[in-house]
This record gives sequence, C-alpha cells and structure tokens, in this order.
Amino acid sequence: MAKSVLTPQSEDFPRWYQDVVAKAELAENGPVRGTMVIRPYGYAIWERLQRELDDRIKAAGAKNAYFPLFIPESYLHKEAEHVEGFSPEVAVVTHAGGEDLAEPVIIRPTSETVINVYFSKWLQSYRELPLLLNQWCNVVRWELRPRLFLRTTEFLWQEGHTCHASLDDARAYALRILADVYEATMVDVMAMPVLTGLKPDSEKFAGAANSWTCEGMMGDGKALQMGTSHLLGQNFARAFETTFLTETGETEYAWQTSWGVSTRLIGALIMGHGDDGGLRVPPVLAPNQVVVLVVRAEDGAGDAAAKIAAELAGSGLRVELDDRVDTSFGRRAVEWELKGVPVRVEVGPRDLKDGQAVVVRRDRAEKEPVALAGLAAHVGALLDDIQAGLLAAATRRRDEHTVDAATLDEARDGSADGFARVPWDAVREHEGDLGDGGLSIRCLQRADGSVPLSVDEPDLVAYLARAY
Repeated sequence: MAKSVLTPQSEDFPRWYQDVVAKAELAENGPVRGTMVIRPYGYAIWERLQRELDDRIKAAGAKNAYFPLFIPESYLHKEAEHVEGFSPEVAVVTHAGGEDLAEPVIIRPTSETVINVYFSKWLQSYRELPLLLNQWCNVVRWELRPRLFLRTTEFLWQEGHTCHASLDDARAYALRILADVYEATMVDVMAMPVLTGLKPDSEKFAGAANSWTCEGMMGDGKALQMGTSHLLGQNFARAFETTFLTETGETEYAWQTSWGVSTRLIGALIMGHGDDGGLRVPPVLAPNQVVVLVVRAEDGAGDAAAKIAAELAGSGLRVELDDRVDTSFGRRAVEWELKGVPVRVEVGPRDLKDGQAVVVRRDRAEKEPVALAGLAAHVGALLDDIQAGLLAAATRRRDEHTVDAATLDEARDGSADGFARVPWDAVREHEGDLGDGGLSIRCLQRADGSVPLSVDEPDLVAYLARAY
C-alpha cells in the first residue's frame, strides 16, 4: 500500500472519516450550515446504491412517484405524535413572493402527511389495495451537529409509503422491505452485516406503531442506524381520513407502512470498510471495479493498457483507464487507493515484455504478476473473492466486538467498543435513561436472532451500543 495521506484511524477516527470524505472526493460542505455538495465519485456510489435498492423495491411491488417539497403547516399538525417528534427539526417558510404567506409552509422532513392527503383522494375500495408507492427525493431536517453523509440538514433518500387492507398485510410488508430490500442490499451489495430488530418505544419513528431497524457496526465499534421500516397502523389514516370500502361495504381506515434509507449509507460504507489507506468499496457496489494504470507510456504500454481495459470491460466489468502519465504513477496509485477501487491493473513496459501485468487487490494491498492471457478470468474471480472477504471481515469484527451481559452495568462496560447483548427484561425499565448519555438500545431480537413483532414478547434480547 502506498503511503497514507490520512489521519490514522487509531489516532482520531472522526478526523480520519473527514479526511476520507475530502481526499477521496466524495463530498464537501455546502454554503449553508449542514448542507453538502456530493461530488461526482460520491454521487456515482449513491447511483449504484439507488439502482440496487430501486430494483428490489420494484420487485416488492412498489411503484415510484413524486410528491411536493413544500407541505402546508396544517398537515403536520393533524397527527399529534408526528408533529411533536419532528418539530425541533422542521424548517418553515413564512415569507415568499415578496410577502408573508397566509399559511406557513413546511420543507418536508418526511412525507407521511402530504402523501396521506392524496391517498385519501385515490383510495376508494379494497380492490385497490395494497397501494404501494415509493419516492426518491431530498428532505430537510435541521441538524445541530451536522456531519457529512451521517447527519446533514438536507439529504437524499427514498421513502416508501403503503396502504393495506389489514394489520397483518401491513406488518408483513414492512418486514418484507426490511429483509428483502434493506438487509439484502446491505449484505449482498455493501458487504455489511446488519442486526435486524425491533426498536423499543423510546426509539421508534414519531407516529408509528412499530419501527424495525437495520443496525451496522462501524470500524470504531459504534452503531449506525442504516435503514428503518415502520408499521404506522391506522394513526395517519385516522388523522387524514384515509379509508376504503371493504368487501362487505363497510368503511375502514387503511393500515399503513413507511420505510426509508438515505445517503447515510455512504457514511456506513466509509466507516464499515475503510482503512488507513481510504475507502474499500465492495466490487458489487463499486462504480469502477477495476482501474488500469499505465505505469510509463513507453514501448507501447499505453496502447496495451487501452486494449486490456477494453477486454476487461468486454467481460462485463466496470473499468476505468488511467493513462495520465503526466502525473506521477505513485500519486495516481494513492488516488485510486483512497477511492477504494477493488482492483488495480498496472501496465508497464517491463511487465509487458514478460507477457503479464501487475494486479493489486485493494482489500489486502496485495500485488501479483498475472499473465495477460488469463487476466479477465483472474480479475473476475478476484472481485468475487474481495466481495466475500469484505463481508467476512466485517462480520468477524462485529462478532468479536459483541459481548453478552446479564445486567445494565455489565452492558455499559461491554459496549465500550462494540455491542452488548443483554436480556430485555434487565434493561427495559431504564430504556429512556440508561445512565450514560452516549448509550442507547439499538434494537430487540428474539433469542434465536429473529425479528420480534412486539416489545412485549417473552425472552427478548436487547442490543446496546454507542451510536452515531
């Protein structure tokens, strides 16, 4: 591995994170506090995540739509618990067009309210159920302590909103999204193991009956909530008169869900896989799976590298050719290392004479000469191995930093650099105040690791951690 230009993780993990975001050219702070400019490489990663998530969302039956950024303030006040939960984060427009507005306008922090207004117009009969919608958009939540990707005043996300004929159907769909869309993307694409479980009442979404979560462990042992799926019950339907006629002709309130993940996933990627050299992007997610570097443009190396890049691309890989020989090879190697491209193929005159190129795998910083004749097959197999290896390493780190505890005191000690697993009954009475400002209950699971439907199920296990 080339010499790092980053603060070491062991020295200052938050500073290391900021260094990676900047030097890997992922994002910069925007002109208004808490906003961010996502740079092309960061946005390319987001586009890959969008594509993977969108395919799974559509496979679950939801269709994409779009709803307004501006929401009448009165909408937010229709669901009391919802407005109470979001009021500290809401941005309000009171003046526009050169005059004070008759009614203040909310910049959407989430869209349950405005979407329910239209659900109420569109939904008539049980025959139209389930009604499954998703939108890709930006939202605004005023952050007091912003951090790029993790907590920003404006961020990008998808938010799904659905109506169902019964409680069982709504709950089953919320759990399907949790497992088949979110967990599957995080594990199979991001190579990040996650705990899936039920949020305790103190941590659930404002206005929800139940919230389920995917919790990842970052490189410093802290937890990050990576995605949530909510059973809204009939709370919003009652507030907005979202009703339908049943098969027997009776009027019933719809049962609803909402669910979302955001650009926070890029923060998870950085902290979940990054090392002192920068990002390590799993091959399934990587915008560029392979970069072909010309070492020196001598003896036909440039033409040979272009041919190699074309052959690799022809085998179905996402490939970038770096023939910027006016920039030093070492500097370019560090740049691609920072950006976490899974495989580098270095092409120089000396190796070409021997009919080979040097292949460098980013996850282990290992390099080896590989014959040109079998290069595409070798790189393809290498990418599969890197994807599996990153998931295995992240899983091993999580398991090694998860301890069992019997009491809240033991859990406090055990969660110093990871997760503490403790009986729910041992901490339930303290869920609102664990006696440690940085400690929280991340989720509840059954003893066998499956996802519970209620906080009142017997023998549940709570996972405690310090979190972002």
